[in-house]
Amino acid sequence: MSVQSFQIDIAQSQLDDLEWRLRQTRWAATLPGAAWQKGTAPDELKALVDYWLHQYDWRQQERDLNQLGHYYWRQDETQIHFVHQRGNGPDPLPLLLTHGWPDSFLRYQKIIPLLTDPARFGGKAEDAFDVIVPSLPGFAFSACPPGGVNNAQIADLWAQLMTELGYPRFAASGGDIGSGVTRYLAVQHPDRLVGIHLTDIGLVRPLMQATGADLTDEARDYQAAAMKWITQEGAYMALQSTKPQTLAFALNDSPVGLASWILEKFHSWGDCQGNVFGRFSKDELLNNIMLYWLTASFGTSANLYYENSHSLPPMAKITVPTGLTRFPYDLMPPPRHWAEQNLAIRHWHELPRGGHFTAMEEPELLAQEIRAFYQPLR
Repeated sequence: MSVQSFQIDIAQSQLDDLEWRLRQTRWAATLPGAAWQKGTAPDELKALVDYWLHQYDWRQQERDLNQLGHYYWRQDETQIHFVHQRGNGPDPLPLLLTHGWPDSFLRYQKIIPLLTDPARFGGKAEDAFDVIVPSLPGFAFSACPPGGVNNAQIADLWAQLMTELGYPRFAASGGDIGSGVTRYLAVQHPDRLVGIHLTDIGLVRPLMQATGADLTDEARDYQAAAMKWITQEGAYMALQSTKPQTLAFALNDSPVGLASWILEKFHSWGDCQGNVFGRFSKDELLNNIMLYWLTASFGTSANLYYENSHSLPPMAKITVPTGLTRFPYDLMPPPRHWAEQNLAIRHWHELPRGGHFTAMEEPELLAQEIRAFYQPLR
């Protein structure tokens, strides 16, 4: 069979090696300036590493993660990991959830039960979903194809996976890279999709580069906000889309370096109000970091940025019914009139709290949005 179940079982030798490396950390000097001003705050990183060494229990986390249904799907030379949880309702709608970087399938860990068994959380059983959460190629337990892969190619892989699982039509949702993959699914396989739900639309390069007197004030505001974001937050993207191999050698060798690279993004992009540990627990931050470390997948995950910047085809207009839920501390969406011209917007809602890692930060709010968007489309 091309689909097989498996359980996470990390060799003890890997955990012993990790502990040795953490204890041998050569800490960088603290640069002058306020915490987080020049990157990861030393005190917060040291607190996380101290917890990692003395309190974090991977074996307990492993047991908890294995409560989910984990599977491998083999397609040619590619092995894709995915979580598959059946819905508890009269006719669950299959829902494909795609994560981004620097997160993993764990982005959706909290929201899965809210979607598969809504009645248990005060919702309606008829709103249940069968939830499928693949790990992107090159992330965690999913292998990276030898020639690399971009968002459009991943969309084709996902369509094949859903066929393999017996779902001729399905719903799809995603954020970050997952938003791009979901939109390519809508472009390349519109007949397969009931609708798509997004938490962002990424950086819209054509709109950012547009000029002329006919540009609206809203479009100009978007251009200014997007350029400010690139200036302040885009260094990682510039490096990963041009020289991912250079960075891979460093972060594949240093667990603290890897943790620093990822922790800074959760602080900067989450609705943290300056306190990353107030929004994300140390366990959930470390679980995500551990997936990158234990599978040595930072380089292959960063390579997706390179492939997208060098081989991604243009995005055509989307005709599949589309919902967008915006969280205030996530990337600013393009003007609504632009979105309505390029996507079949049926639902546009701005929520009062939450950031980029929406399903981790506000799972109840996002679950409500997904259920509401798909109710009339079932």
